[in-house]
Amino acid sequence: MNTFADLFKAAGLLVLLSIFPSCGPDLEHYFSGVDAAAFVLYDARNDEFIRYNEQRCRERFTPASTFKIPHSIIALETSVLEDENTVIEWDSVRVPRQEWWNREPFLHWTRSHTLATAIKYSVVWYYQETARRIGVRNMKSYLEKMAYGNEDISGGIDRFWLGSTLKISADEQVEFLRKFYNNLLGVSERTTNIVKDILVLEKTGSYTLSGKTGLSSRENGRFLGWFVGYVERDDGVFFFALNMEDRDLDLISGTRIPVARAILTDLGILPGTVETGR
Repeated sequence: MNTFADLFKAAGLLVLLSIFPSCGPDLEHYFSGVDAAAFVLYDARNDEFIRYNEQRCRERFTPASTFKIPHSIIALETSVLEDENTVIEWDSVRVPRQEWWNREPFLHWTRSHTLATAIKYSVVWYYQETARRIGVRNMKSYLEKMAYGNEDISGGIDRFWLGSTLKISADEQVEFLRKFYNNLLGVSERTTNIVKDILVLEKTGSYTLSGKTGLSSRENGRFLGWFVGYVERDDGVFFFALNMEDRDLDLISGTRIPVARAILTDLGILPGTVETGR
């Protein structure tokens, strides 16, 4: 199974709790082509949740590059980075170009970056360098302050979030985003606003979509993909977290955002219609 269209074949098991209207939409077809998946959405207007696969929504996984959200906050709060325009030079000796950097977003890794461009292109080496500058003590302190996942950075200061010791669930991702958005993490409003700005993926007259992806390999031979974020509308904010895993890397990396967008559209949060073949 290698095409996005295949994701829309009806199969699988749906666990849907805290439903919008009484019956709620059927989301199972979005995940029929992958080995496992979870989706959680929090409607802040009505204090309601939608969950696909409730048990997995509580299961913790590596955050991978979704950790760039709290990481950016910590780097700004500790003054390791001054603002979104702070440049870190690419050290080609310490971080040599890899053969697999021949596709998006890795094509952009072989140059210097600012915080804004590093999160846009998910530049791992930029964040590894900021982590080393932040240090173990500060990093641990802020993760505890934010109650981020299991708060475990024992895997190494420049790799603990990359398929290592730090773990977080989809439910916890949404709760973290809710606190972040409402400036409830105990950090400065300036920091919150800077990070909000660099997370924007799409802005229209009717909504703003913000978020971050993540991708990691697992010991079971599968690949784990994340897409977490929120949608702002005039009538409220909707926070979401999606994770999917499968042995097909291209499937996971290529469909995280489209699947999440399709679900958000199906739920009426984003405008448009979804052709699902139902």
